[in-house]
Amino acid sequence: RFEDNRFDRHDLLDIIKAIEPVFKRHQPRMVFTNHPGDLNIDHRRTFEAVITALRPGTQKRLTHLFSLEVPTSTDWGLPGNVFQPNWFVDIHDVLEEKLSLLKLYSSELKEDPHPRSLQGIRERALQWGRICGVKAAEAFVLQRHVARSDNNE
Repeated sequence: RFEDNRFDRHDLLDIIKAIEPVFKRHQPRMVFTNHPGDLNIDHRRTFEAVITALRPGTQKRLTHLFSLEVPTSTDWGLPGNVFQPNWFVDIHDVLEEKLSLLKLYSSELKEDPHPRSLQGIRERALQWGRICGVKAAEAFVLQRHVARSDNNE
């Protein structure tokens, strides 16, 4: 019921109320959401709704809350709120599978040299890998980490 790129037409509380039951039902340990500096309003509003729905004390199992990048949407986002990753995952062994799966989203892919081309996405993974010392990586911003002794985290 939330139209693409029109989340600004909805009260933030309505979006929060739509996702809170999902978190309550699944009690995730890790959550990945959009970056708050993203260009797209629906991505920014999603971040706001998620961070609010997961405010401290609401989730007993949550240990990690990450924001992710969407090539072009995050790169071309708001000045002063740039994507500066501080958590990297080695994806060298699954990079080809990732690129193959991305082909299912052909309407989102563009021709090179666009950042959302298959070549651009491959090179981004290689660059993040170079930054953190592996062959290819996915990059995230760790927004919150809760070390829970009851989860062995």
